[in-house]
Amino acid sequence: MKLRIAIWAGVGAVVVLLWSFYFFTTSPTPHGMLWWVLVDLTCPIALARHYALSFHFVLLMNAATYALVGTAVETMRRHH
Repeated sequence: MKLRIAIWAGVGAVVVLLWSFYFFTTSPTPHGMLWWVLVDLTCPIALARHYALSFHFVLLMNAATYALVGTAVETMRRHH
């Protein structure tokens, strides 16, 4: 179970890396409201985008969020 939770955390870190790569290679703000909905769903710490957050902090928080969700999913999965 620890390995699966670590995989969840790794996926959360990869999501931040992919969004960061996308934002650094395109215009500063994505076009349309749909992009921000996708960012907010896949990277919940992005809801605090009006505050100055470092890349490392966002990476750590998103990995922790995914690990927490992974813990809940794996615990529920284990009971069924």
